[in-house]
Amino acid sequence: MKFSSIYKIPLLLFFFITLAVSGQIKNPVKFKFTINELGDNQYEAVLNATMESGWHIYSKDIPEDTGIPTDYKVSGKNIELIGKFTEVGKKHEEFSEAFGGKIIFYSNTAGFKQKFKLKDGTKPGDVVAEITYQTCDDRVCLAPNTLEFNKQVTSKGAAEEVKTDEKTTAKDSLQPVVDTLGNVVQNAVPTAETQKLDPKNLKIESINFQKPLTDCGTGSSKIKENYWTYLLLGFIGGLIALLTPCVFPMIPLTVSFFTKGNKNPAKGKRDALIYGFFIFLIFVLLSVPFHLIDGISGNILNKISTNVWLNIAFFIIFIFFAGSFFGYYDITLPSSIANKSSKAEEAGGIIGIFFMALTLVIVSFSCTGPILGSLLGSAITGSANVPMLLTFALAGFGLAWAIVFGLLALFPQALQSLPKSGGWMNTVKVVLGFVELALALKFLSKADLVSKTFFIKRELFIGIWIVIAIGLAIYLFGLIKFPHDDKKPKISVTRKILGVLGIGFVVYLVQGLIPSDRPKLQLLSGILPPLNVSYFHDEKDGILGMHPEHDFFTAIELAKKEGKPILIDFTGYGCENCRKMEEFVWSEPDILPILQNDVVLASLYVDDKEELPEDQKTKIDLGDGQVKKVKTIGDRWSLFQQVNFNNNSQPHYVLLTPDGKVINTPVSGYMEKEKFKKFLECGVNYYKQNK
Repeated sequence: MKFSSIYKIPLLLFFFITLAVSGQIKNPVKFKFTINELGDNQYEAVLNATMESGWHIYSKDIPEDTGIPTDYKVSGKNIELIGKFTEVGKKHEEFSEAFGGKIIFYSNTAGFKQKFKLKDGTKPGDVVAEITYQTCDDRVCLAPNTLEFNKQVTSKGAAEEVKTDEKTTAKDSLQPVVDTLGNVVQNAVPTAETQKLDPKNLKIESINFQKPLTDCGTGSSKIKENYWTYLLLGFIGGLIALLTPCVFPMIPLTVSFFTKGNKNPAKGKRDALIYGFFIFLIFVLLSVPFHLIDGISGNILNKISTNVWLNIAFFIIFIFFAGSFFGYYDITLPSSIANKSSKAEEAGGIIGIFFMALTLVIVSFSCTGPILGSLLGSAITGSANVPMLLTFALAGFGLAWAIVFGLLALFPQALQSLPKSGGWMNTVKVVLGFVELALALKFLSKADLVSKTFFIKRELFIGIWIVIAIGLAIYLFGLIKFPHDDKKPKISVTRKILGVLGIGFVVYLVQGLIPSDRPKLQLLSGILPPLNVSYFHDEKDGILGMHPEHDFFTAIELAKKEGKPILIDFTGYGCENCRKMEEFVWSEPDILPILQNDVVLASLYVDDKEELPEDQKTKIDLGDGQVKKVKTIGDRWSLFQQVNFNNNSQPHYVLLTPDGKVINTPVSGYMEKEKFKKFLECGVNYYKQNK
C-alpha cells in the first residue's frame, strides 16, 4: 500500500528542524512602535514592521495547521481596548506544498493597530504592546518570536517612553552584557546595582572564568565534537542503505551502463567515477541549508534538542519510518520530481551524469529517507554543532555509495561476486524497522523528562525495548512475517546468528529490571531515563541519594554557611552525557564522597520549562525598544551560563568560592573518572588550603 501524502512527513520534519535551528540571530524584521491620537480621548497603538527583501510574516488570518499566525496584544494601566486589533498592508496568498494548504502573509511592510482609550483622561496611561510572530523566506523559517514595546500616553496625547525604577529594570541590569542582537559581550562591566545577588541580575562581576584562581594542570576542557564518529556512522548507514530493495538491484544495472554501454571502456569507467562523486556531492549538499543560517545560537540549539514538541514529532516520525520499513506503505517523494530529474539526464555529458546521480538519490528515497532521518535526528538532538555533524554524517553516507559504485566500475568483474537480489533485502528493511521503533522511544522519553511528567520510568523503557528485541528475534527465526516477506522464507545462518544476538540483547536488558544501588546497562547510559525515574525510586530522591540545589543564589548562601566551594553542574533533563556522568562517574566510590561532603552541589537545568515566579522574571533589551522575556527556569540558567562562562554546552562543571570566584578551569562534556577526579580534587584542595 502506498500513501501519496506520506512523503510530506519527512519534508515537514526537515521544515520544522530548519525552522528551529535558524534561531533568533538573523533579524530580518524591524519594528517601530508609535501611538497616534484620534481625538475624543481615543488613541491607536501602531506597530509597523519592515521586512528585508525576500522575508515575510504571516497574517493573523492564516488557516489552522499551517504557519504561526501573528498575534498583537495591547495592555497597560489606565487604558481600555476598543475592538480587536487590525492589520494594514498588502496581503499575499499562495498554496504551500509543505502545509498542503493556502498561506496568507505580508512582505516588505505590514502594520498592526489596536484602538484604546484612557479610562481616566486626567491621568497618563502606560501602554504595553506585545507581538508574537514568525518570519520566513523561501529557504527557512526563523523560530517564533515574542517582543514587547512600552510607551506612555498622557491626556494631552503625547506618547513617551516608559521610565521605570533602575533597581528593577531588566534593561538596565542586562544591557551591559547583551548587545542589540542578544549576543553576549564578554568584556562588559556591570554597574554596581548588578552586583547584588538578585535573581534578576544574571551577570556576576566576581565570576571571571578566564582567570581562575588556580589550574592544577587541568587546562581548558571544551567539548570537541567527534566528527569522524558521525562520518563513520553515516558511512555505515550508507552501506546498510545499499542493501535495501530500493538500491541494491540498481548497482549492477548502473555499473553495467557505464562499463558496457560505452564504446570507450576508459571513458565509461571515468564517467562511473564521476557518477560516484556526484552521489557523494548530492548527499553533502543536503546539509548546506543548515550552514546558510548565519551564526546559529547554541542556546537556541539546546532548546531544540530539549523541546518537548519537537521530540514528540521525532517519535511520531520514527514510528512512520518503522511502518515503512515493515512494508505497510512507502515513503516516497512526488513522482514529478523524479520525472524531471530523469528527463534532465538527456542533457548528456557531465550534466547528464549529475542528473543520473540525482535520480538515483530521489527514487531510492523510500529506503534511504528513514535512515537519513535517523542521522538527522541524532545530530539535531545530540550536539550544539548541528551543521558540521550533519555534513560529516551525510558525507559518510554518500561516500559509502560513491566507493561501491566507483570500485565496481573500475573492477566490473566483482559484480559476479555480489549476492543476487532476493528476500534477504526485505529482511534488512524489517530489521531496520525494529531499530526505528527502539529509537522512537528515546525521543518520547526525552519529551517525558523535559516536561517532568515522568510517565516513562526506567523499567518501562527497558521493558518496551525487551518486547521490541524479542519481536526482532522471533522475526529473524521466521515465526512472524511482514507484507513483503516470502511466504516460505529460508532462514539463513546469518538470520539465525542475528536472532541469537537479539536474544542475548534481551538477557542484557533484563538485568536493568532488577533493583540495584549500582548503575547497570552502561552501554545504554544516556539513552535510558535517569536512575531516580524508576518504579523503585522517586524522582524526588535526588541523584545518587544527593539532593542538589537547583538555584544558584540559594547555593551561594548555603556555601557561605557551610564554608564549602560550590560545584555548579549545568545540566538538562534531556542531556544524555549528563546522565552518563551521573551514573558512571559520579557514582564511583572515590568521586561520590567528594560530591556528598566537600562541595555544595548546584544542578542548574537549562531546559527546565517551569515558569519563574512573577517577581523573578526578567527581560533582555534587544535594542530599538524591543525586549526579550526570560520566562522559565531554563531560560534563566541558560542565559546565566552564557553571560558568566561563555559556554552553552552540557554538562559543564564550574567550581566557585562562596564569594563567586572561579577556583580552577571549568570542564565540559562526558569525561573519564580520573579526569573529573583531578578537576574536583584540584579545586577542593585549593579552597581548603586558602579559605
